[in-house]
Amino acid sequence: MEDDRVPAATRAIKRVVEIEKLLVNQIHILETMTPISFLAFRDQLNPASGFQSMQFREIEFSSGLKDKNILREFTSDEFAYERLQARMSQPSLAECFYRVLQRHGLNTKDYEERTRAALEVLTHFEERYEEYQLAEALLEHDEYFSLWRSHHIKMVERMVGAKRGTGGSEGIGYLKTTLDKKFFPELWEARTHLDIAHGERGCPFAH
Repeated sequence: MEDDRVPAATRAIKRVVEIEKLLVNQIHILETMTPISFLAFRDQLNPASGFQSMQFREIEFSSGLKDKNILREFTSDEFAYERLQARMSQPSLAECFYRVLQRHGLNTKDYEERTRAALEVLTHFEERYEEYQLAEALLEHDEYFSLWRSHHIKMVERMVGAKRGTGGSEGIGYLKTTLDKKFFPELWEARTHLDIAHGERGCPFAH
């Protein structure tokens, strides 16, 4: 995206989405275990927690969910902290995408302008076909990451109920708070303002 190679970026994101589809399905392999067998397996993970997964946080930071509070959780792990600090300082997929739109003549300086830019792409998908394809691929990445969270929660609840998580986390209580997290909230918001009469009366979001 930084090199404005939009079709290549789109293809790469679509490959990521295909991997995520596999990961969503793999969650349910764990449900072939009996709950008591799963509990024995789970106890071997203590005191580790999914919350502490450096690689999971790298995906979040790289996609657009940069959280300094989460970064501070890794201060005792020098290797992980340095990796996540690098992800924090590098442009995210979201930042790169809106820079693409900026270079293509759309204003993207704040949330409202980014939402309006996404709406323009949605409405004029033929004239802005490359941007539209990239936006849809990014949205699908966001969607399948969220679906992984959702399936993960139901698997955990099915196997261990409302027990506290490994590593002392709140378990499904914490996991449920993550369901509304989005990498590209403006792409979702734009759908709310989409109107088939857009071409006749201008951008509905602007009014």
